[in-house]
Amino acid sequence: MPKYVIEREVPGVGNMSAEQLKGISQTSCGVLTNLGPQIQWVHSYVTGDKIYCVYNAPNEEMVREHARQGGFPANSVSEVKAIIDPVTAEEPVLK
Repeated sequence: MPKYVIEREVPGVGNMSAEQLKGISQTSCGVLTNLGPQIQWVHSYVTGDKIYCVYNAPNEEMVREHARQGGFPANSVSEVKAIIDPVTAEEPVLK
């Protein structure tokens, strides 16, 4: 299943309380339940004014539908083409 990174502009999100972040998470999980198992929230990174979310979904439209139903911004939705890490530097290149 494709993996997506979603950039959400949420001014001041980095200063939200744990309770406020819990509320956002609960809203997201509720929408995911309604959309069904084909879309999965992996995790998110909260910064000063943005949330970067990682989702598994069959297509970009389903990611955007989650945002619409949840009332979340989806300023950018990008399909992940590859995942690299320090081990990638050590692996032989396959032809």
